[in-house]
Amino acid sequence: MRDRFDAVREQIAVNDEAIVAAVNRRLDLVTELWQLKQELGLDTVDPDRERFLRQRLAAASSGPLSPAGLDRLVTELLDLTKRELGPLQFAPELHVG
Repeated sequence: MRDRFDAVREQIAVNDEAIVAAVNRRLDLVTELWQLKQELGLDTVDPDRERFLRQRLAAASSGPLSPAGLDRLVTELLDLTKRELGPLQFAPELHVG
């Protein structure tokens, strides 16, 4: 029983590390996207795209994360992205990828 406990705990730790890596990769990709949008003269934030993201992730989620939980996760992810990368809207040279 203890071996299984330790194994599950280790799997959770590995998964948590993968989540952090995925968020960091997402921030790198969004940085690139925002720089392209700036060059094209487009708005950084696109509410229609955010709605599409929510719909796409809702369709992809098979649980056990509830729809409300998923909505909160997406909201936090979008808010985090805007907080972390917000200064790039005005000074893209600040980002060191």
